[in-house]
Amino acid sequence: MIDKQQRIAKNLILRSKIIQAVRDFFTSRHFLDVDTPVRIPAPAPEPFIAAHPAGDWYLQTSPELCMKRLLSAGFPKIFQICKCFRREERGKRHLEEFTMLEWYEAGATYRDLMDHCEHLFQFIATALPVDGGIRYKERRIDLSPSWERLSVEEAFIRYSSSTMDEAVRADTFDEIIAFDIEPRLGMDKPVFLYDYPAAACPLAAPRPDRPNIAQRFELYIGGLELCNGFTELTDPDEQRRRFAEELARRQNSGQDITPMPEKFLDDLYLMPPAAGNALGLDRLIMLFADSESIDEVVAFTPEEL
Repeated sequence: MIDKQQRIAKNLILRSKIIQAVRDFFTSRHFLDVDTPVRIPAPAPEPFIAAHPAGDWYLQTSPELCMKRLLSAGFPKIFQICKCFRREERGKRHLEEFTMLEWYEAGATYRDLMDHCEHLFQFIATALPVDGGIRYKERRIDLSPSWERLSVEEAFIRYSSSTMDEAVRADTFDEIIAFDIEPRLGMDKPVFLYDYPAAACPLAAPRPDRPNIAQRFELYIGGLELCNGFTELTDPDEQRRRFAEELARRQNSGQDITPMPEKFLDDLYLMPPAAGNALGLDRLIMLFADSESIDEVVAFTPEEL
């Protein structure tokens, strides 16, 4: 018990240093540190994400909608570190209340955000300091640039007996990603998995040359998924159609139905082309702390309250 307490105490000090380094990284690049409400009237309808009710409103599953409204209001480079809440998410890598880093930049694309991720991790490594890499689950992972960029189509060919299109048609896409592909990504060097099927990305813009592919990426290090970034969909009519489709799917499957986020859709008419990224800070700290459990990098777990 004492060893565990000492390890957690050490990790909490590391957590503070990492969060300060994240703030320093973005403020040094002229991003505005913003603070948006945690309790909102309508979360974004997204597959596999369930919001916690808070009275007649909801605890945010992400600050995404409010931050995009700030982009629409003329703030071109913004970031936020905040608490987010998702029902029925508890495990070695999940908490129902967790800490999120999100950032958005007008005029950027998902490829620019991949570069941001590389620079952010190298900035943190220098601030700690970490000498060129980290140890995670008894492996040394090299953080030096450049990181591999692997398309989802290529990943299915490399690690699966199915193609991406076959998996989408058979409704086995998420299962193959979770069990066959994710555990093998980023074991020696970080990997960006990019260009997901558009049907799985309700808030991402499609590729102009391939409308069935979304301009989306996820970052994997040591088999751990760390972030989800994409070029933003800025067509309010298409966004409304996608939200309505997800709400209908939820209703047909007996899931909770949330209101349509009308004020976000109204402001989307004014939003410039942009890209945004959501990065789980607890998981990032797990990585630098060489911890396999999220419980070891937070001050309190739900079971301790």
